[in-house]
Amino acid sequence: MISKVDDLLSKIKVLEQELIKEIQNQQNVFTYEIQKKRILFEKQVIQQHKNYAQQLSGYLRASSLKNILSAPVIWAVLIPAVLLDISVTLYQAICFPLYGIPKVKRTDYLTFDRQYLNYLNIIEKINCAYCSYFNGIIAYIQEIAARTEQYWCPIKHARHISTLHSRYQNFLDYGDAKLYRQHKEDIRKQFDDIQ
Repeated sequence: MISKVDDLLSKIKVLEQELIKEIQNQQNVFTYEIQKKRILFEKQVIQQHKNYAQQLSGYLRASSLKNILSAPVIWAVLIPAVLLDISVTLYQAICFPLYGIPKVKRTDYLTFDRQYLNYLNIIEKINCAYCSYFNGIIAYIQEIAARTEQYWCPIKHARHISTLHSRYQNFLDYGDAKLYRQHKEDIRKQFDDIQ
């Protein structure tokens, strides 16, 4: 029996996919095509982009002091992020096959494509790469954690949570001891929706 919560979660998934498609459709106005992993613009678009590029010296002069002073702090966070990336990837490589959990494809979460934008200078491109990596790794780790939680503790929370991960709809209701004991092992194997 499908509950109201399950129905809403299904609708949210459909709406998320619809939103992604609509955002991609809106981007069609910028006339680019993707060939393998490269993004290719028409020549006139490339020239327009270059007209909007800010020279490095002008970019640095226009940067606020707070941005310059906080940059080392921002970049220092990259070190623990890389260590976390390596640790979680290693954890998944060792443990997921043991539990029968499908592995999360790291490449599905890391997208580096802003370097093809000719209106960005080298610092802006590096900053964009940092943000792409960081947000991609957080999403990648969240998916690994979600699959781990489904295996070890597939119980919905009683308290309000700000976001739901991709596996939450498979979890059992908080406080339903009988269903937990009856279906825990089934839920541990319930990954057939993952390709």
